[in-house]
Amino acid sequence: MNTKLKVIEADITTLEVDAIVNPAHNTLLGGCGIDQAIHQAAGPELLAECERLGGCLTGQAKLTKGYQLAARYVIHTVGPIWRGGIKGEPQLLASCYETILTIALQHTLKTIAIPNISCGIHGYPLSQAAAIAVKETANFLELHPDIETVYFVCSDESTFEAYQHAVNSLCHEFCHES
Repeated sequence: MNTKLKVIEADITTLEVDAIVNPAHNTLLGGCGIDQAIHQAAGPELLAECERLGGCLTGQAKLTKGYQLAARYVIHTVGPIWRGGIKGEPQLLASCYETILTIALQHTLKTIAIPNISCGIHGYPLSQAAAIAVKETANFLELHPDIETVYFVCSDESTFEAYQHAVNSLCHEFCHES
């Protein structure tokens, strides 16, 4: 289980994987942070393709080519804005991961790199988001072993620690179930 989930500290725009995930805004037309970095690294063709997609609903995802990125594809997902956890944010965030991985499966993508979703400007608490990310991804991979590796890509030490803790907690839970 744990061997398919990797926590790394890296620049997601440089990773040679089948797909990277872009934590996008509903328009898919670029924004700030990782979204902006992905659009800049991919080149103007990415924006042109995103313009044709007609946006994306929160909790959903859409696929584009990677263009000038090392990754072949970009899976754009729109995470929820944190409103205290009472507006369906956990379910919407879980839906992001399910949709990302379903798209990967449909397109026979074996390696996917996912940054933290909704934790930046959307304000989702990091430890809660990491727990949802790891749990949803692990559950999906149990049912769909064709996906080989999911990298949780962290841009700083506190994010790395939150995701590593979530992965370790999940492994501990599974190791003590039997």
